[in-house]
Amino acid sequence: MEGGEIPLLDAPRPERVPTAVEDFLRLLGRPTVIHVPGRDRTRCRVVATLLHGNEPSGIRAVHAWLRSGSEPAVDVRVFVAAIDAALAPPGFAHRALPGHRDLNRCFFPPYEGREGRIAAGALARVREVRPEALIDLHNTTGHSPAYGVASRVGAPERALAALFADRLVHNSLRLCALVEATCLEFPSVTIECGRAGDADADAAAREGLERFLQADRVGVGDETSLQILVDPVRVAVRAGATLVFGDNPDPSVDLTVARDLDRHNFESLPPGTPIGWTGGSDGGWPLEAHGADGEEVSRRLFSVGDGVIRTRRDLIPIMMTVDPAIACSDCLFYAVRRPERGTKAQR
Repeated sequence: MEGGEIPLLDAPRPERVPTAVEDFLRLLGRPTVIHVPGRDRTRCRVVATLLHGNEPSGIRAVHAWLRSGSEPAVDVRVFVAAIDAALAPPGFAHRALPGHRDLNRCFFPPYEGREGRIAAGALARVREVRPEALIDLHNTTGHSPAYGVASRVGAPERALAALFADRLVHNSLRLCALVEATCLEFPSVTIECGRAGDADADAAAREGLERFLQADRVGVGDETSLQILVDPVRVAVRAGATLVFGDNPDPSVDLTVARDLDRHNFESLPPGTPIGWTGGSDGGWPLEAHGADGEEVSRRLFSVGDGVIRTRRDLIPIMMTVDPAIACSDCLFYAVRRPERGTKAQR
């Protein structure tokens, strides 16, 4: 398929769903929306999964649920996205096919190219049923607990996140992701289930999905214990800079990042915490960081002394990766903070 309309498939009978998730993806063959009838046919919910081909927890949860034959509370539409990237050898290894765009950065006009047309087709399939809620299941590439991400964090979004996790990040950045494109129409939350390949991440996806699909009502409930984090800043490797992950500085590259950097995910880092080393022939500044206003703020967040990069102020990193390809093509991590005491993130 070269983009265009996304096929709509009636849910296969459980016994016709292949045992292996990879065989199920081969059966679908291309980005597809699956419609599953529920007990209440007047309402619908949406599940998106595999927007990144190296993030399998969501599709494993969906596959297991379809094989179970469980009837959902309401109609469900499941968007299974980057099937070709997921199946590319060695399997669940490619965020996107080499030379292709990140599909979850294509959900706003002008919908150019193959990925843009897929995004536009998926949005059409979602909007035609006017869903009451949408969740988009992902994995991280570093060690991390499950958490939610939403562009709006009112009571419905908090309740959705609480089905899966005890943290919710209020995302004010414009990434052109699916949940950004739909958040003004109905509650939409990304769920980062944990590190790809971890059994705990698969369990978080499976158990949260079951709660989402079986609840008579979603978007309401107890979310008082949910921790809200705000104002993400995207911390990336400077364009053209070279990077390695290691235990000691490599003077032949611009930036060496600690091999176990992801151990800091959701940890509050005080000023002076080392995160890596500078190097390279020119000794140039190796980082860039942008918040919602687009301003470059990396030198406010970090300092360099004796070749060591340290935090300049308190920050909480999330989505830290130790995958060089992801670090260079997307970002190293996002820095967030807790809301000021007495304030609350709003819708």
